[in-house]
Amino acid sequence: MPDLSGAKWRKATRSGGSGGDCVEVAGNLVGVVGIRDSKDVAGPVLAVEPSAWTAFLAGVKTGHLIH
Repeated sequence: MPDLSGAKWRKATRSGGSGGDCVEVAGNLVGVVGIRDSKDVAGPVLAVEPSAWTAFLAGVKTGHLIH
């Protein structure tokens, strides 16, 4: 697991701040993007390569990941 101790977490812009299902992302680290559930900040973290995160976002924005 990469060192995420310097992660600066930010809530997804589409979360709306409603206290519902929210995702936080840390994109300030070299070579890794951290993803976690904002309601469970001490819980598990997904760590992906920046290129994988970029590809995921592109798929969401174009609707390719929606069923």
